[in-house]
Amino acid sequence: MVIIFRVQNTSSPRSLPRSLILSIVIGVLLMVVLSMVPSALFFIWLWEKLNVFATVFLGIFIEAVPYLLLGTLASGLVEVFMDQNQMSKWISHRPIAAAIGGAFMGLVFPVCECGVVPLTRRLFNKGLPLSAGISFLLAAPVLNPIVVLSTAAAFGWGNMLLWRMGISLVIAIVVGLIFSVEKDPSNILRPVLSLSHEHDHQHEAPETLAEKFRQAFLVTADEFFEMGRYLIIGAMLAAGLQTFIPQSSLLAIGSGPVLSVLVMLAVAILLSICSTVDAFVALGFMGTFSFGSVLSFLVFGPMVDIKSVIMYLQVFRRRPVTYLVAIPFMMSLLAGVLFNYFQP
Repeated sequence: MVIIFRVQNTSSPRSLPRSLILSIVIGVLLMVVLSMVPSALFFIWLWEKLNVFATVFLGIFIEAVPYLLLGTLASGLVEVFMDQNQMSKWISHRPIAAAIGGAFMGLVFPVCECGVVPLTRRLFNKGLPLSAGISFLLAAPVLNPIVVLSTAAAFGWGNMLLWRMGISLVIAIVVGLIFSVEKDPSNILRPVLSLSHEHDHQHEAPETLAEKFRQAFLVTADEFFEMGRYLIIGAMLAAGLQTFIPQSSLLAIGSGPVLSVLVMLAVAILLSICSTVDAFVALGFMGTFSFGSVLSFLVFGPMVDIKSVIMYLQVFRRRPVTYLVAIPFMMSLLAGVLFNYFQP
């Protein structure tokens, strides 16, 4: 009987395909049902993320546009009312003096990290030494009067304001001195303006004051629309990172004297906040992060963020931009870690 059972079992191959087919059918049905639910949830999730993206993008863009306009207006005025002889009289061509003078120029021009880029590019065109321009580019977003007042309003006229200005000044001067080693600016700078723009604005030298202002506004419009498109790209990248990378994951690992500084440096790049208002955002981190990590956020953020890097690439070649990002990053990291270890 056992032998007969085995023969009958092996002689009926149809039982296995039926069970296999039934399993496949059940599996397919389960996949269909499960796929219908996540698809609806996915579209809801995507719609919510797109709303967040649009909100963050508009916030960054609207915040930055007035200062970009201010910087391009200053660029237009520099182009029309300043010549290279005046620049040579005001700024020394000796590397150390030029770097220090360029850094303190930030006290005069009320421009943030968006507006300082087109202004620096125009100053290079007017004969500003390389070390002075680099120092001005990095120092102006922190040392300008608007940022000084906003930082004082958030933290008071105390240690945070003084250390922010002091460390930013040191970093700007050091980076300017490093770039002064290069004797040929064409190895670092891209062409400042295309020939078509130069011909358009210099075909007829303006004589009356009204004509000069008209010429300055034309330069302002050209600069604004040229640099504005890169501001849009940078704002979109920053908004995308803020939307799809949860900040809670960064803040959760932000403990320890070194890791907290690294997290705040990453947040500075991620948020890409204008330097005129970043002090109020940093104030909200004081209960969670140490003094050194918040200070590194306030120092590094105005020098390097997503939108400013995109704009840097329109003034400098790629390798110099790498140095413009890496050197301030390392110096800000060092400053924050030292404060975390040695501040009582």
